[in-house]
Amino acid sequence: MIDLGYALSHRFPDPPQTDYRTADVRALRHDLFCGDVYLADTAEDRELSTAWGWVPVLDFAWALCDIVEQLDLDPRGSRSHLRHHAELDFTESADRLRFERRFGWVDITADWLPEDEPPLSFSHSELRREARDFLHDLIADLTDMHDDLAQNPVLWDLQARFPRI
Repeated sequence: MIDLGYALSHRFPDPPQTDYRTADVRALRHDLFCGDVYLADTAEDRELSTAWGWVPVLDFAWALCDIVEQLDLDPRGSRSHLRHHAELDFTESADRLRFERRFGWVDITADWLPEDEPPLSFSHSELRREARDFLHDLIADLTDMHDDLAQNPVLWDLQARFPRI
């Protein structure tokens, strides 16, 4: 089972003058809501996590949803024996999460882990569902903290693009 989570950083708070209603895509993806994220396999009791404090959490959720869709472009879907690759790079670091789909499974590795560490492996459909749930739960948490954020049309579009499954 997949567990996705985050913690916002106290070291990198959002600027106090931020108008969340009108924040553009760049601000929402790269400048606001910094912290750390984790992706865990609860059955195996293993996780990939950041400990940097500056990861744009909304960008991570958004990029993860994009990547899951990229991995599903093969018309054969879970029947495809071909390997499909995607990467999630962190803007302030050379580290990346690497995704590889073959058949209906996605293996996830991180540059910062030892090379002999086996990848986390999830069913593609489960990863899609959990990534979208994480995105919607994160947006709900952020709009609870910042009321004006719920009025931002960028988030409306984002939620429409990746609806809960």
